[in-house]
Amino acid sequence: MNREEALKLLKKNLTNKNLRNHSLAVEAVMRRLAEHFGEDVEKWGLAGLLHDIDYDRTKDDPYRHSLEGAEMLAELGLPDDVVYAVKVHNHIHGDPRVSLMDKALYAVDPLTGFIVAGALIRPEKSLDAVDVPFLAKRFKEKAFARGANRETMMTCTEIGLSFEEFLGLGLEAMQGKAKEIGL
Repeated sequence: MNREEALKLLKKNLTNKNLRNHSLAVEAVMRRLAEHFGEDVEKWGLAGLLHDIDYDRTKDDPYRHSLEGAEMLAELGLPDDVVYAVKVHNHIHGDPRVSLMDKALYAVDPLTGFIVAGALIRPEKSLDAVDVPFLAKRFKEKAFARGANRETMMTCTEIGLSFEEFLGLGLEAMQGKAKEIGL
C-alpha cells in the first residue's frame, strides 16, 4: 500500500478532522524518526498514518482499539511489522513493544498531541511559534496537555533518545507538515 492509498483508507475510516490531523502528525514524526535511525521511511510513515484507523469504530471500547485496526491492516496485506506496531501502540493490551518501530510509535502517539497543545496556547496558534525549550518547560506543568501521557512520551529513551532530542525531532517533523495538519 502506498501513501495515497493509505490516505484514502484513513479518510474513509476516520471521519473526525482532528483525528485525521493527529494521524498526519504521527506519520510526519514517524517518518522523521525513520530517517534519523536509517529505517524504512515509507513503512514507518504507514504505521504512523494508520495507527488509529479503527478509532471511529472503537472509540467507546478502548479494549478493541488497535486490535480491529491491526486486523484490518493485516487483511489488506500490510507488512506484519506495521500491523504489529499498530496493534501494540495501545498499552491496554499489554503486548510487548519489540522493534524500534513499535517503541517509536508508542512514544510518538501522545507527543503529537502535546506539541499541538503547545501551538494552540500561543497567540499565533502556529507550530512555528513554539520551540523545544518552550515545550520542555510546559512538560513539567501537570495541568498542561493533561491528555498527553508523559510516561508514554518518556519511553523515547527506549529508542535511544533523550526527551529533548525526541521533542526536537517531533517538532521539526510537525513544523514541516504544519499546513497539512492545520497548524
